Amino acid sequence: MTEELRALAQRVADALPPEAIEIVLTGSVSRGMADDVSDIEMLVVTEEPLSLEDAFELARLAGLEQRDSWGDPTTPTRRVFGYLDGRPVETIWWSRELADERFATGGSAEALANGVALRTSGLLERWQKQLADFPDALVAERVEAAAERWGGFAPEGLLTVVRPDCALARMEWLVDSAQRVLAIVFALNHVHPPTAKRLAARVEPLGVKPDRLAERIDGALAEVDPRRALAAMTELQLDTVRLAPSGPNVDRARTWLAAGLDVLRG
Repeated sequence: MTEELRALAQRVADALPPEAIEIVLTGSVSRGMADDVSDIEMLVVTEEPLSLEDAFELARLAGLEQRDSWGDPTTPTRRVFGYLDGRPVETIWWSRELADERFATGGSAEALANGVALRTSGLLERWQKQLADFPDALVAERVEAAAERWGGFAPEGLLTVVRPDCALARMEWLVDSAQRVLAIVFALNHVHPPTAKRLAARVEPLGVKPDRLAERIDGALAEVDPRRALAAMTELQLDTVRLAPSGPNVDRARTWLAAGLDVLRG
């Protein structure tokens, strides 16, 4: 499936005019993990900014049908979705200046670190070299930011989302906690954080992580008993910060999470 989708992506790239100076395949197809529900994700870089109408026209010329867009149209990012031979294709369009500003931000960092050039002027190679540099200072910064929410109020506050009429608030806390756990784990492994899709496969090769990481996240989110769900997640949070280097937020979190776990088990 990966090779079939990669070939379709190359068709799109080959059909685009020279003003597309860098075309990068991203997502599950670039990582060799595509299956029958995977779409094709691509970044297209042009020398100058494009209007959404221009991006739509270039996507049409590349053979995309049933074209549409998503996201905020007032930003400089252009997004065009369409189908090629019945397969969904998502394209992100950046100017060169915008690409150089944003390649290392958010989910773009992981996507481009694992990207495959379909047409290149050397930008992807340069970005990947920069993304490979993940110094200890960046690890500490991201770990401290992720641990920031775990403390500063009474551990007994966890009981407020055990109430039967707080299901949404409880799930918000559990999901946020899981995302912060993952942010810490990926940082400890000097890896830019990916999406949470196919989590078990993403965390399996990591050398530094709590035991059964993906299984425990899934278990906490699926647990129907509120107190047990929170206890399971809190224990995972505690195991995670115990792996992290000391810092103001991490040290506070270790103490607060241990107290919170006692409250939930009490």
